[in-house]
Amino acid sequence: MITIRNAADRGRTKTDWLDSRHSFSFGDYFDRGHMGFSDLRVINDDRVIPGAGFPMHSHRDMEIVTYVLDGALEHRDNLGNGSVIRPGEVQRMTAGTGIRHSEFNPSREHPVRFLQVWILPERTGLVPGYEQHAFDRDAANGSWLRLGAPENRGGVLTIHQDVEIAAATLGRGAALARELDPDRRTWLQVARGALQLGERRLGEGDGAAISGESAISIKAAEDSEVLLFDLK
Repeated sequence: MITIRNAADRGRTKTDWLDSRHSFSFGDYFDRGHMGFSDLRVINDDRVIPGAGFPMHSHRDMEIVTYVLDGALEHRDNLGNGSVIRPGEVQRMTAGTGIRHSEFNPSREHPVRFLQVWILPERTGLVPGYEQHAFDRDAANGSWLRLGAPENRGGVLTIHQDVEIAAATLGRGAALARELDPDRRTWLQVARGALQLGERRLGEGDGAAISGESAISIKAAEDSEVLLFDLK
């Protein structure tokens, strides 16, 4: 079964410095029919103007993955970590027993666009942690690159949950298949571009909830970038 989550139907938070689209309930946006999908709790598509951002705030008991599409995002937290995330890099923060962090656009000229993903952890009370790594963008061109996975399963990032995150970029007309375990669930998120998922067309910001399927095939209608979440 495949259920499409249209980009136009997502929730929205719009301020003078932030334009955020919510695939699932978040903040002041509440939709009982879209509270998450398996252990995937949040996908926010955020755009922040130059020089602005989220001041220091708290999280706990969540795996938070940040994937930058355009521009740069500066991260600081109370563990002493400070870094700038750019396209081709991915970050995971384990909020665990509690962490405080801020996220700002360090550019005075260019906006930043990024996806922030929240995943429920395997258990509560984990020790707070952080990691950020560059990944081989060429390896994601026309194939699935594993960005995140549980320890010892070969992801760029370690995710403290039975979840695998993969990314792919496709030039217009390129096709890509993926075998699935029909006993698991999959979420496909179009970060950029447009593609065909079987007979269904997905545009930028669209998502697809997939269950009971043994394989999928996608074909790019234009240059595209897509994330896939393999969930229990």
